[in-house]
Amino acid sequence: MFADLDGAEGPVSLGTGTEPGEGEGAPRRCRINGANASGPGAFSEHLRIVWLTPGMDGLFTGPAGDRRRFLDRLVLAVDPEHGARVAAFERALRQRNRLLEEGASDPRWLDAVEQESAELAVSVAAARIETVARLAGQIEETRTPDAVFPHAEIALGGWMEDKIASGAAADAEDDYRARLRALRARDRAAGRTTEGPHASDLTVRHGPKQMAAGLCSTGEQKALLLGLVLAHARLVARLSGATPVVLLDEVAAHLDPERRAALYRVLQELGAQAWMTGADAALFDALPPSSSLFAIRAGQAERRL
Repeated sequence: MFADLDGAEGPVSLGTGTEPGEGEGAPRRCRINGANASGPGAFSEHLRIVWLTPGMDGLFTGPAGDRRRFLDRLVLAVDPEHGARVAAFERALRQRNRLLEEGASDPRWLDAVEQESAELAVSVAAARIETVARLAGQIEETRTPDAVFPHAEIALGGWMEDKIASGAAADAEDDYRARLRALRARDRAAGRTTEGPHASDLTVRHGPKQMAAGLCSTGEQKALLLGLVLAHARLVARLSGATPVVLLDEVAAHLDPERRAALYRVLQELGAQAWMTGADAALFDALPPSSSLFAIRAGQAERRL
């Protein structure tokens, strides 16, 4: 699978797939202009993507881990290095957990891993804080009282996040290292590291109703999430200078005609290339004339508009 794009740094060819003849389970390879790339994260230098899928419908009522992963995708769209930081932090925590489980006799091993964990934890938390602040500012700047999609009020909760936001990042690193050391016995018993940015939560409120998103109706939650994703798309375009590709899977089916038409207007104003899916062609009757409509059957695409 490949695509030729007019990317952030000019024309580029991006491809991903397995080599001919490789069996099921073969590693997926990524290439940029025909040259091997380290992974799909390298594509972010050329392409920004924001998306919404049915699997995200329970974001506001599900576990905090789902919201952290959602937030990390938001951060990644404006900071391509964030994915590597999160992966490194998770590796450091797994190493610490393993040392605790094995009962490492030399505490210097744990000291070294906890030092690395603290440094990475602050970097991850700081990147999340910055994106949340920027997104909140974008929402505040562009919201209107009569908006079809309600504006969200967002915040990132956690003692480390609070300390970093107050301007004490260096103190947060020292505090976290001290906490990790003090919590070794508890974490060994729990089989995991119990404190850190991997335990923080993104809180979202329905701005017009001043209600926690998780307490809103299903329809309100969908509209709120869509408004949040669209605000993020605007932020990505503003920060990167390139409009992102917007992927909306089965979104139109959950909107009434007024909101569907409003969504299409917003996407047109954004100037982004948007890909939307739906099982009923009537859902796309309000698309602007510049749009294209395809029917997909048995792996074949037939252009209808």
